[in-house]
Amino acid sequence: MSLATQDTMDAWRSNVQRIIVDATSPSARALEEAVRVIRRGGVIAMPTDTLYGLGADPFRSDAVARVFAAKGRSAGHALPLVAADAAQVRDRIASLPPQVARLAARFWPGPLTLLVAAPSDLAAAVTGGTGKVGVRVPAHAVARALCAACGTPLTATSANITGAAPSADPDDVARSLGNRIDVLVDAGTTPGGSPSTIVDATGDEPVLVRAGAIEWEEIEACFHGTE
Repeated sequence: MSLATQDTMDAWRSNVQRIIVDATSPSARALEEAVRVIRRGGVIAMPTDTLYGLGADPFRSDAVARVFAAKGRSAGHALPLVAADAAQVRDRIASLPPQVARLAARFWPGPLTLLVAAPSDLAAAVTGGTGKVGVRVPAHAVARALCAACGTPLTATSANITGAAPSADPDDVARSLGNRIDVLVDAGTTPGGSPSTIVDATGDEPVLVRAGAIEWEEIEACFHGTE
């Protein structure tokens, strides 16, 4: 393929509606179009406190199917969620037992994903057949504001085609996914860094599923009230 042809393809792929927002203080008006897209079953790319993610309504099967299509990913892989705050998790996903609520109070907003029992009205594909869903409150004002405005947690799987590297750069997202998503919420480059620590909180004791930004020893100490 010639460089000219590649440039033309990149320009076409990046022809996605882009909404520029303030990363630390996004206005409700700036997010209105993204919220409308999500409510009608569309897919957006949005910033989180690590990388850009694909946001959609996890209670709509058609929206979740579009997330998988955008990534070129087959069903059977669970999709993580982000929420506006712990109250939204309690109201829309699951109540948190006292020790798990203590983890949320200590590490949210931040890079701790808690696996909890999925509610019955969540799109089945979100859980990957496990009956559990991972959710966290991210330390990024834009992601939280979008969840608050939509009135629901949102999917937040990385904004990349399966097999390609996830990105913190909105321009990379536009080039790779511009023809597969409806809106790119651009708050500049995200912090990147280590992924969230994933903890299965469905049993009597927490179980480490994936090591990440928060040390397991900190989580255990907090869970047992010994920190």
